Amino acid sequence: MPILAGQIITAGQLNRLQPVVYSATGSSNLVLTTTDTDVPGASVTLTTGTANAIYVAHGVFCFDAGGAVTDFGSGILNVDGAQASGNARWSGEVGTDFGTDTQLWTGTLPAAGSHTLKLQGSRSAAPAGGIQITMLGAFTKILVTIYEVV
Repeated sequence: MPILAGQIITAGQLNRLQPVVYSATGSSNLVLTTTDTDVPGASVTLTTGTANAIYVAHGVFCFDAGGAVTDFGSGILNVDGAQASGNARWSGEVGTDFGTDTQLWTGTLPAAGSHTLKLQGSRSAAPAGGIQITMLGAFTKILVTIYEVV
């Protein structure tokens, strides 16, 4: 809703005009499986005052291969229980491979109220020979900016 000429603006409207930033860093490592699993600690819960708030989420994922792997690890954003479109994807070849991958998501939170955005991880196939891909929590981070409408 636009602000009209001569309109008296409320404090609530002004508060919603400023972007609000939330962030969280993983609190422990996650050994990846073929099931999308929450990265411990890499979650933000926030409250919006209006419907259709816009979010911009940045995910930084740190992967560590435990050996020669033939599959890949994925970093995922989950918004209020649903996977956002797109993911970060990383693959290593030897046990000394480790690195970060990033992804950027945008979307709308259709209702006012509490929302949870969290990072999840998985891998594309069961570990061959028991070789793990681990998501390193201390280097995995979510950053969310919320833009609300008046």
